[in-house]
Amino acid sequence: MPVTGAGIGCAHMKVRPMPEPDGAPSGRDDRSQRQRSDRASAPGKSRGGAQGHGASSRDAPLYGALDLGTNNCRLLIARPAREGFRVVDSFSRIVRLGEGLSHTGRLDEAAMDRAYDALASCAERVMRKGLESERLTAVATQACRQAENGAAFIERVRAGTGLKLRIIDPAEEARLSVEGCLNLFDPRAEAVLVIDVGGGSTELSWLRKQGREMKTVAWMSAPLGVVTLAERHPEPEDALGSAGAIWYEAMVADMGAAIAAGGIVDAEMRDLFGRGRGHMVGTSGAITSLAGIHLNLRRYQRDRIDGLWMTRKQCEAAADRLKALGPDGRAAEACIGPDRADLVLAGAAILEAVQRAWPCERVRVADRGLREGLLLQRMREDRKPRRRRRRGRGKGAVAAAE
Repeated sequence: MPVTGAGIGCAHMKVRPMPEPDGAPSGRDDRSQRQRSDRASAPGKSRGGAQGHGASSRDAPLYGALDLGTNNCRLLIARPAREGFRVVDSFSRIVRLGEGLSHTGRLDEAAMDRAYDALASCAERVMRKGLESERLTAVATQACRQAENGAAFIERVRAGTGLKLRIIDPAEEARLSVEGCLNLFDPRAEAVLVIDVGGGSTELSWLRKQGREMKTVAWMSAPLGVVTLAERHPEPEDALGSAGAIWYEAMVADMGAAIAAGGIVDAEMRDLFGRGRGHMVGTSGAITSLAGIHLNLRRYQRDRIDGLWMTRKQCEAAADRLKALGPDGRAAEACIGPDRADLVLAGAAILEAVQRAWPCERVRVADRGLREGLLLQRMREDRKPRRRRRRGRGKGAVAAAE
């Protein structure tokens, strides 16, 4: 059953002004900086938007964020910068930890081995960079939440690698994804819907502008992600024919039912989206792959994808192209590859279901999310003035000091 709520502790979120490209919504965020690839960042490269610009001090401490999801294992190491942070190193590997979980209720042995190997590589990177353990935030999401043996796997990782992962709940996952995407919000928008498509679940967060700030007013977590949806709806052999259209519509309908079960109803917000006064932000590998297909990229280019504006028709056209390619054709696409070939259409179906449930013309693509949210949250916490109790000569005298 979907998990829902009204407000998830995001409090008020200030949207920083950012330049918009001419001819939006087809443009992209010109604050996004060039990055070598989606799997690793060259040291010293600045990630765009939420990570900000400005020279970071070499004396600033390193921070790390590790996200073990149902499909991916991702690590980001960075130093604080003037408006966010500057990437020092990153790592991403598809591990499919949740493979078969929807059928068995347990993490598969081979899947755990793949994830363990990726986490061991992350631990080695953390050690090589000299990242202090207290500044590394490591979390696990839907696969470990759902699996009977999820906690046991977390303990195996701790004992074998020293990494202490914390299983977070859907509310925290949704909040962190929003935090990581804040700088992609159009400052002129009155409403934003953030769509975080994971491997085992999809988190939706609705935000409304109050004054100059955005506040989360509702959220939900649907227990369907690209892995679980693809497993529930295996691609037919004749997917290029009529059976393919029926298969895709079944995935859209399945996700649509999950959204409806969430019970989020807000006529006023729906009207804002319908009148072009709100937009969506989509964060996931499936959505960035969809953007790569839309741009006809010969290789993945984060600087062109992160912050890209797409219309609803462009999203649907990209999905149609993916359907026409077939499994082999999708695997040959540089922005997809064999690891995502059987999952990317499930991601497209999830996005389409959201667009049908909450009609909206503009979608902004985000190559960022939970990891970035973890880093920004931790850095902000460490910047807060610390208060200590100081005893004075008088009885009970207490003074606050920064």
